[in-house]
Amino acid sequence: MERVIEQAYTRSSRAPGEPNKALIPALTAAAELALLCRTLHREGYADHIAGHISVKQPDGTMLVNPWELAWDEVTASDIIRVDQTGAVVEGQWSITPAISLHVAIHKRRPDVVVIIHNHAQFGTLWANAGRVPPIFDQTGAYVDGELILVDEFSGTVDGLEAADSCAEALGSAKWALLANHGVLIVADHVRQAHLRAVTLEWRARQAWRLAAIGGGVPMTGVQAQKVGGRVDSEGFPFLWEAMARREIRLDPGVLS
Repeated sequence: MERVIEQAYTRSSRAPGEPNKALIPALTAAAELALLCRTLHREGYADHIAGHISVKQPDGTMLVNPWELAWDEVTASDIIRVDQTGAVVEGQWSITPAISLHVAIHKRRPDVVVIIHNHAQFGTLWANAGRVPPIFDQTGAYVDGELILVDEFSGTVDGLEAADSCAEALGSAKWALLANHGVLIVADHVRQAHLRAVTLEWRARQAWRLAAIGGGVPMTGVQAQKVGGRVDSEGFPFLWEAMARREIRLDPGVLS
């Protein structure tokens, strides 16, 4: 596996986070965010209109998805731009009151570019149970680092105090389960954010299914770390591009 991944990256001239031009059309930042919404909706990030993603831009502003739209209907022209305080500077839709969570995390974590929060189907099951799902297979191990459980529900994260408390609890982690609430993922770029979100939901779904048939044998920490340490920094080769292409095929209007 390591050799395949290394060869794949060697064949690509793409810098980390930059789409491979041979595999995906040139995308605006807004189109990229719309595609991220669409791809993750298909993976189970689909609690009606709940959930929000922000992508920090080089000028310090953030692109965010509209509050009124479900993730599977968002297009590039729907994306909203907000300033560092969460105030709208561009766009026709409303923003989630929980934009304060994104402001709080970016303030504490200048390294973070993408923030995803949603009530993903299987990730939220484990969050509601107050348990972290074990890793049972390679796909569930694509991200290294501890999946933390924020085991304190303080209500929705649309207030400054709640948002700051959640950002503090996340600390330096890549991802978290929010007890009785949902999931939270941060990343360096869209490609990595997609991988982390997909991996979390896959891991949670597989663990739930194995529990339903009486259990399984989890991977060891060493085994999982070996996979995640190799894959997570840039993402599994060509996964984001393939999933983005699928959404474009199904609805080319996502780019408009």
